[in-house]
Amino acid sequence: MAARTQESSPTARALLVLELLQNQPGTTAGQLARELGVSERAARRYVGILREAEIPVLSERGRHGGYRVGRGVRLPPLVFSATEALGVVMAVLEGHHETSDSADPVANALRKIMRALPEAVAAQAELVRRTARPVPDRHAAPADPSVTARLVHACSLRRQVRIGYRHEDGTEWSSRVEPWSVVVRQGRWYLLSRRVSNAALRTYRLDRIRSVELLEDAFEPPADLDPVALLERNFALGWAYPTEVVIEAPAERASAWVPATIGRIEPVDDASCLLLGSTNDPDWYAEMLAGIPAPFRIVGGPELRDAARALAGRLLAACRT
Repeated sequence: MAARTQESSPTARALLVLELLQNQPGTTAGQLARELGVSERAARRYVGILREAEIPVLSERGRHGGYRVGRGVRLPPLVFSATEALGVVMAVLEGHHETSDSADPVANALRKIMRALPEAVAAQAELVRRTARPVPDRHAAPADPSVTARLVHACSLRRQVRIGYRHEDGTEWSSRVEPWSVVVRQGRWYLLSRRVSNAALRTYRLDRIRSVELLEDAFEPPADLDPVALLERNFALGWAYPTEVVIEAPAERASAWVPATIGRIEPVDDASCLLLGSTNDPDWYAEMLAGIPAPFRIVGGPELRDAARALAGRLLAACRT
């Protein structure tokens, strides 16, 4: 490895050591010395400077040993290149536009990164920040970071929680659940859980959870848990209007066309399959079915048949000259 540019300040060299260890955990004293162009003794001294600053640099002995940055009480300083830092800024701006709110932790973190950027890079990032405009997403719903953090903590501890929840109609209630996983999907955050009272699988929107109480009771989630797949399957169940649709295509092909959120695909034979689901919005469901590039028949759900007829009528009317 080529030696780094010589730095006269021990602090500057210690920060170079930190950058190396963040990029390449397991780097040995010898490798650090070669990278910095110093002796191994000096490299160890720079590691000592980091430790004196309460940065948790851990060392492991043996053939595959070396130094790495551990997890401490507080977050160690992160060393970014200008390109890496600008990439973080752009990613934040793409998905999070409330960058002027001083109470927003994401906005505060973004400002800290931008203050540390080289002046020329920061000027470009600031221009983007000031001119960026969010594209409204009616499906997006911000979650309270403190609620999210408590639920993630409970998931990792595998401890039950009591959540306070506010439904869309304004009613509020509490429930004792096993928090299996926190999942973000298409701008919304969800808690995948099992209700303790009846062992029913439940999905809760995090933006509607008002309180989280960590309980002492432990639980074990399913060994083969796939949170995203289970969340999507659960979206298709329990709505007001059951649906049943025969699709004239093999199940494998139909699965690529039909999102798991609208129903479950079951093979009928080699050339057809059955879509089983439910919905609260038959008109929307009919529009989703219209996008399937294969013939299909609605065999269950009078509400869905009525919605499909209405959609067909609108499309035919649009074709009249």
